[in-house]
Amino acid sequence: MHHDDRPNAPHTHEYMHEHGIPHEHGHSHTHSHEHTRAVLNRLSRAIGHLQSVRAMVEEGRDCSEVLIQLSAVRSAIDNTGKLILQDHLKHCIVEAAAEGDNKAIDDLCQAIEKYM
Repeated sequence: MHHDDRPNAPHTHEYMHEHGIPHEHGHSHTHSHEHTRAVLNRLSRAIGHLQSVRAMVEEGRDCSEVLIQLSAVRSAIDNTGKLILQDHLKHCIVEAAAEGDNKAIDDLCQAIEKYM
């Protein structure tokens, strides 16, 4: 996108972020996170694992085996949530705190409350 060099010309949102220009946020952010690929891979593995647990139930496998595998899926999901939370804290929340964006911090608190 072309930047307008006129004085007081409006800047694009991306330009303001790149140049550290303070600005109001009327929307939620979409950021790239360092662990996005790892999160996607973990989710794919958890989905595959859960599908195999479903197959175990369909085959009438022992309930104890099913419960053990469900526990493993739950653990994988919880660990994925921790990775997402770490990314969010390191990127979005650090930025929100620097910008005085209390809504992002409140939203995180609500999300943690529901997650836990």
